[in-house]
Amino acid sequence: MPLYQQLVFPLLRRFDPETVHDLTVAALALAQRNAAGRRLLQQIRGPVPPQPVVVSGLRFPNVLGIAAGFDKEAEVAPGLAALGFGHVEVGTLTPYPQPGNPRPRIFRLPADRALINRMGFPNRGVAAALHHLRRLPRPRDFVVGVSIGKQKETPLEDAARDYLALMDAVYPFADYLALNVSSPNTPGLRALQGERYLTALLQTLVQRRAELAEQHGAVRPLWLKVAPDLTPGELAQIVAAALAAGVEAIIATNTTISRPPLRSPHRDESGGLSGAPLAPLSLELLARLRELAGPDLPLVSVGGIFTAADVAERLAAGAALVQLYTGLVYEGPQVAGRILRALAAAPQ
Repeated sequence: MPLYQQLVFPLLRRFDPETVHDLTVAALALAQRNAAGRRLLQQIRGPVPPQPVVVSGLRFPNVLGIAAGFDKEAEVAPGLAALGFGHVEVGTLTPYPQPGNPRPRIFRLPADRALINRMGFPNRGVAAALHHLRRLPRPRDFVVGVSIGKQKETPLEDAARDYLALMDAVYPFADYLALNVSSPNTPGLRALQGERYLTALLQTLVQRRAELAEQHGAVRPLWLKVAPDLTPGELAQIVAAALAAGVEAIIATNTTISRPPLRSPHRDESGGLSGAPLAPLSLELLARLRELAGPDLPLVSVGGIFTAADVAERLAAGAALVQLYTGLVYEGPQVAGRILRALAAAPQ
């Protein structure tokens, strides 16, 4: 058993998950500040061969990324890249600071290799994140996506205003933008996936993107993140709206509000479930998306990724890229390097 699972994680389990997360981000921020710290992170990662892939016109050093929610304020993308992640999706950002939901709001389910979170987009607002985004290296050898969302208090009818403001702010610094309309922890947010709102929202954002592309001389791809708890009809409507608007990729999936059989004491907490129990839902939705979208629209698979076999399964099912988050919690900081080495060694 690796040292992390044998010694480190049992120790971390004694502490509140959000406190551990904040300390982890602080440690990464410290390590990435200088060459010695970055070398240490690379040593933790271990050697990884180049495995580049082009998606949405962007060159990714490998297929594995870190999902939105880990680096909420865009503070540690270089550190995560040093650990082996080919892309880092920061955020989700909102136009103004918001505290999120009351703590405790993250719960470990170790017997299920899962988490439940009801964070509610806590962040210091886009202005604070811009301080970090502006300092990211250019050019860089990793891809940075920015996940954007609606302020909790903003009515659904005015949601486009929030997304437009965020797009305007982060456009010069993001490699792609991820539209988060699927978190279960902002009341009503998932309604933006419905036919009443989604088509108009996507068309509005794509139109603004064209203006920003002309202004900045670069087209930033727009990716749409969807929930796993969609009916076949709802999913078909989302794919049709995304294709009609010209969205460059779909991220599948966010966390689930469903509750498959779970064993851990916190199984009845409210919020979004991630980790191993989400894997079957995420894989099933990926297959349905590929069937609906055809062969050309890139799909990014998230949910229940722990091993190279998990990544290979998603790639075989039609994903162009794969993201993880809960897998980092349970597998530790060597997870990206371990996965990438195994993928490189697998028969082609």
